[in-house]
Amino acid sequence: MTKKITTPLTEKVVRQLKIGNEVLISGKIFTARDAAHKYLFEHKNIPISLQDSIIYHCGPIIVKKAGKWIVKAAGPTTSIRDELYEWKIISDFGLRGIIGKGGMGEKTVNACKTFGCCYFQTIGGAAQLLASKVVKVQNVYLLEKLGATEAIWEFEIRDFPAIVTIDTNGNNMHVDIKKRSEEVCFNNIIKNNFL
Repeated sequence: MTKKITTPLTEKVVRQLKIGNEVLISGKIFTARDAAHKYLFEHKNIPISLQDSIIYHCGPIIVKKAGKWIVKAAGPTTSIRDELYEWKIISDFGLRGIIGKGGMGEKTVNACKTFGCCYFQTIGGAAQLLASKVVKVQNVYLLEKLGATEAIWEFEIRDFPAIVTIDTNGNNMHVDIKKRSEEVCFNNIIKNNFL
């Protein structure tokens, strides 16, 4: 059964989510790629409140028409690139969620467990579909400093699809799948006498 969740997220709501839960996310989220993560890591005093919010690992394609920002593509980028920074951003800014693809490392998993944050895997290769879930671009931060792709975009989204793959208990679906895959491959090698 798909759960509908809305930002701002409470710690209670996030701690009730478990790996494998399918969710539709609505409310406000913020995009952040590598340069934005580095900036947040180095600067705690920023003009944005990320408390109880979600960061989306995304470098959207956005155009301006008649004075309004229009999101053309908003697919996820590979999350592990931000492993160096994410744990501190979770603890410093009170994040409740991260959206991306491919999962994160041990420091982020531990921060999710300690501070009450989940990792949501969304659909790679569906940038236009995900862009259609952006109702409005509310604001943009650090545009001149970081450029359009790396800037922090504030989106209002509705029914954005994702799956919980790292939960607040330290469960990590990405590690589980990798382990099962390796076991299946190894068993097939033994079974077929390839060693």
